Amino acid sequence: MSGTFVGMPSFPVAARVAVNDPVLRGNLRHATHTIRAKRAVAVGELSDWAQLRQAGKEIKDRTLRYLDTYLIELEERVTAAGGIVHWAADADEANRIVIDLVKATGESEVVKVKSMATQEIGLNEALEAEGIAAYETDLAELIVQLGEDRPSHILVPAIHRNRGEIREIFARTMGDWGRPAPDHLTDSPAELAEAARLHLREKFLRAKVAVSGANFMIAETGTMVVLESEGNGRMCLTLPETLISVVGIEKVIPAWQDLEVFLQTLPRSSTAERMNPYTSTWTGTTDQDGPHTFHLILLDNGRTTTLADEVGRQALRCIRCSACLNVCPVYERAGGHAYGSVYPGPIGAILSPQLRGTQSAIDASLPYASTLCGACYEVCPVAIDIPEVLVHLREQVTDQPGSGHRLEKSTMKAAGWILNHPAALTTIERLAAKTRAVHPKKVPGASAWTDRRDLPTLPAEPFRDWWKKNRT
Repeated sequence: MSGTFVGMPSFPVAARVAVNDPVLRGNLRHATHTIRAKRAVAVGELSDWAQLRQAGKEIKDRTLRYLDTYLIELEERVTAAGGIVHWAADADEANRIVIDLVKATGESEVVKVKSMATQEIGLNEALEAEGIAAYETDLAELIVQLGEDRPSHILVPAIHRNRGEIREIFARTMGDWGRPAPDHLTDSPAELAEAARLHLREKFLRAKVAVSGANFMIAETGTMVVLESEGNGRMCLTLPETLISVVGIEKVIPAWQDLEVFLQTLPRSSTAERMNPYTSTWTGTTDQDGPHTFHLILLDNGRTTTLADEVGRQALRCIRCSACLNVCPVYERAGGHAYGSVYPGPIGAILSPQLRGTQSAIDASLPYASTLCGACYEVCPVAIDIPEVLVHLREQVTDQPGSGHRLEKSTMKAAGWILNHPAALTTIERLAAKTRAVHPKKVPGASAWTDRRDLPTLPAEPFRDWWKKNRT
C-alpha cells in the first residue's frame, strides 16, 4: 500500500487533536446524522433488504473463493473486447504502469473520476513527480485537492468542510488550477456547484487521457461499472482518447445478473437514493464511441495477503458504500484524518492494517479504534462482521514483539493465576479494601485505560466478607 500516510501518529494521538476541534465535530455530526437518517428511510422501503444483504454477501464470498478463475476470465473478456490488461503487484508497479502509459500518449495532464484505488497507491503524487498534472473531477475530491487537504470520508471526502470553508478554498485557489471562481462567490450550494462545473468543463473538453476506478468488474463480459451522482464520471469515461482504469482485484463479480443486487443496495446504503443518477458501463473499445484505447490495471497491493486470512478476508467484500462510517460513534467524533488512511472509519480500521501490515504505529492502533458496538455490522450491505475482524486483528497486534505487549501479557497472566487461587484473591481483596484511602485515581503505566476515567472506589469490605456476616 502507498506510503502517503506513513509517519502519521497512532490513532489515539491523532484522534485527541480531532475531538478538540469544535468546528470539525460540528461538521461531522451534521453530515453523518443527515446521511444516516436518509439511508434508514431508503433501506426501510425494501421489504427484502435482509435477503438482498445476504445475496450480496454470498456473491462476494463466492467470488473471493474462486478469485483466480474470475480474474483470468475477466482478462480474457477485456482483451477480446479490445482492452489491454496489466497486473500490478503493489503501488509502485501500478504507478509506474500509469506513468508510462500517459507518457506514451505525449500528454502532460489527466482528468480523474473518483477512485479510491488511485488514492491508495498515491497516484497523484507519483504523476506530479513525473511532471504530469492530475485533475480531480468529483466535486468533493476537487475541494480536497484545491485545499491541499486529504480525504476524510469514503463517499464524501470533504465531509469535514462546511460551505463557508469551501467558498474560501474556491475563491483563493481555483485560479491557480485553471478557471478562477466567479467574483463575489457566496457559500450557496448552487453557486459553489456552478463554480466547480465551469472550472472543470474546460478540463473535460481539453483532456486526452483519463484515469478512473470501477465499482465493479463483470468477469462474464469484461465490463467495467462506475456509479456516481454528478456526471463527471460520464465525462471522464467518454470524452478522452485514452482511458486508464486502476481497480482492486476484489472488485470483480461473476456475471451481469449479480450486478442487480448491488445496484439496489449500494445507492441506498451510500447516498440514500433508490437509484444512483449515473451508472456508466464500458466493455473494451469501439470505433465510433468513447476512448480509442482502454487499459485496465488490476491492483493487488496486499489483497492476496488479506485473502489468505480466513477471518480477515471478509473485508474484501466491501463495496465502499460508507454506511459504517455514518453510524460509527468513534468516526463521528474523530473524523477520517485520524485513521491515517484513504480508508477511514470502521472498514478502514480492518482494511488498512491488512493491506499495509501492522508494523507501523498507526496501523497497529487502528484495530483498537472502535467501541465494538456492532452498529457497523448492522448497516453493512454485504454483512461484513467488522467487530469480529477487529478482535481478530487485535490478537495479531498483541502477538507482535514489543514492551507494551509483554507488559499486557504479564499482567493478564498474573491476573489469571490470582483468579485461579481463591485464597490469594481473598487476601488481595482484603488488603485492597483496607488501603483504599490511599489508592491513586490513576494507575501508573496504564494511561491508555485511565486518561479519561477514574478508578472505581473500593467498598469498605470485600463482598465475600460481607456475605459471610450477613447471609451465612
